[in-house]
Amino acid sequence: MSTAPPAPAAPPPPAADQVPDVDALLASAVAALGGARREGQHVMARAVDAALSTREHLLVQAGTGTGKSLAYLVPLARRAVESRRPVVVSTATLALQNQVAARDLPRLADALEPLLGRRLTWQVVKGRANHLCVHKVDGGFPEDEALFDAPAPMPGLALTSGGPSGRTGRDVVRLREWARTTSTGDRDDLVPGVSDLAWRQLAVSARECLGATRCPQAEDCFSERARERSRDVDVVVTNHALLAIDAFEGRAILPEHEVLVVDEAHELADRVTSVVSAQLTVASVAAAATRARQSGAETDRLDAAAEDLGVALAEVPEGRFARGLPELVHLAVSGVRDAARELTGRLRPPPGERPTDAVAGAISVAKAAVGEVLEVAERMAGAPRDGTGHDVLWLSVSELSSTPSAARRALQVAPLQVAGLLREALFADRTVVLTSATLTTGGTFTGAAQAVGLGSTPGAGGEGSPAWDGLDVGSPFDYPRQGILYLARHLPVPGREGAGTPVVDEVTELVRAAGGRTLGLFSSRRAAEAAAEVLRERLDVPVLCQGDDVTPTLVREFAADPTSVLVGTLSLWQGVDVPGPSCQLVTIDRIPFPRPDDPLLSARAEAVSRAGGNGFLAVSAQHAALRLAQGAGRLVRSTADRGVVAVLDPRLATARYGGFLRASLPPLWATSDRDVVLGALRRLDAAARAQEQGAAEEGAP
Repeated sequence: MSTAPPAPAAPPPPAADQVPDVDALLASAVAALGGARREGQHVMARAVDAALSTREHLLVQAGTGTGKSLAYLVPLARRAVESRRPVVVSTATLALQNQVAARDLPRLADALEPLLGRRLTWQVVKGRANHLCVHKVDGGFPEDEALFDAPAPMPGLALTSGGPSGRTGRDVVRLREWARTTSTGDRDDLVPGVSDLAWRQLAVSARECLGATRCPQAEDCFSERARERSRDVDVVVTNHALLAIDAFEGRAILPEHEVLVVDEAHELADRVTSVVSAQLTVASVAAAATRARQSGAETDRLDAAAEDLGVALAEVPEGRFARGLPELVHLAVSGVRDAARELTGRLRPPPGERPTDAVAGAISVAKAAVGEVLEVAERMAGAPRDGTGHDVLWLSVSELSSTPSAARRALQVAPLQVAGLLREALFADRTVVLTSATLTTGGTFTGAAQAVGLGSTPGAGGEGSPAWDGLDVGSPFDYPRQGILYLARHLPVPGREGAGTPVVDEVTELVRAAGGRTLGLFSSRRAAEAAAEVLRERLDVPVLCQGDDVTPTLVREFAADPTSVLVGTLSLWQGVDVPGPSCQLVTIDRIPFPRPDDPLLSARAEAVSRAGGNGFLAVSAQHAALRLAQGAGRLVRSTADRGVVAVLDPRLATARYGGFLRASLPPLWATSDRDVVLGALRRLDAAARAQEQGAAEEGAP
């Protein structure tokens, strides 16, 4: 469930001296949940409570196993009950959002109710596109063209009269049936789910929404109901993207709040960057024109502008435009801008006519599509031609060879940095706590603080930067005793193509010694697939490769079979939580520096260098340190875990920046002795097999 409805008549808030202190509340909650005291959890809870009292921003690194969710939820609950004002929690991933709302908060509410004097309440707030649109379900918007395998006689009625003719049609029928029974309209509450195409038939984006004042179904709107409930609860749970939209665009999505906790805070700057980035393609311009035609408008000028854009993009190479858009591209983008602006002025019902709901919906969808094209084209055309602006522009080319050339080329724009935006929008009017298991790099909070607009050092701030403090509460794990960091200094420095033969040979021997039980992390899909192919040829163990199936299924198979190997790329670096004997070896093929030609990160590094700093350390090394810490963190997930993290890139041991990167990792016992590592893996494998054999014999009849 995503909500806990507020009690109809809440009692007066207890006096501050009547609510137990945060230590007592946390101890009671942990005891009620059957857990044990963790000192780091209490240290963090007290620090969060103190930050809320002093209104000073706080950065907290809480290693795996700390129990950081409870460590911030308990002081938040205390604050919300005392103040009777909502507090907000933001997460980067859906998995953590669901954990907080569906597991942590219900259990915490049960545990704290006797001590707080009432039950804690909460609400999840998501973007409009995550909810069914009641108005669209009732036929108030046009459906996408080519939805079904066979033509439908009338948009909005074909599914209920003629029936579906394909998988998408069947999904939409099920959505319509679910719409009659769901109380939330939340896509995540629909099990099993449906395709994105089917979902879009009955949902709208924020731009397409008519708005609460114009929509005839506003009183029944699932999204509006969720947002209205959020104004009367204690804890609001949202995500980084929606947090950014609320802060930057002033849409009042979230209730007014004085306290914000950002979990998975290492993702905040990147998620915010994604929200304020945009792209322009021939397809997006053509789609906007199609929407406009569906509303009855003539689109010849925008159609011609789309063709001109395709011609211009075909003439330039992939990569960053360090000096602004080339002349031909700038002219084409300006043409799109002018055509979209002119068309926007004509997207309205005929004078004197009252439009039907369907016509009003079509116009709203058209305005949203054309308006988005206009906004992006204005931004790109208005960027300084000398490359000195606040935006970075580049051309990307999709690798999908089956896609027509024009459709594979996209103009991209992203902000050079979001620190200033975050400083002004998030930190000025509220107390913010940022937390993550991987928040420090090189042993300090400097990188994380600067990325979100805080000063480089804790304290009084200065130069417009708010005051903040940093705290690393450590981890309950004994890393030097539980794990080995293997620094393979004898291997060659990897080339740009990724894992070469020596690295694959080394992985093979390590996996053989471990008896499987390996998570192989690679810097590219090509390297992962090549390694998987070799391992399948050389070893008699199951080898799973990212792309063979959806990632959650692969992770479940990996966890269920201790002899298996799972190899993959970025999402596995962050999203795998497999405690126990199935994961006793984590291999990392190379230091995960960003590509030298990455448009955005290379632009940021150049900007740092121009300002007199070290662009490599400030950008590339920071990026690599964070990714390394996340990858190495896949090994030790419980106090019983043992194993090896093998970094097969000698630069971690030999390069000048190696110390900075190693200081970002969990404090595993480090060695470059290959024989020691292989021996340790063989012993771990033997012990695990003996334990598995004993368990099998105990379970035998």
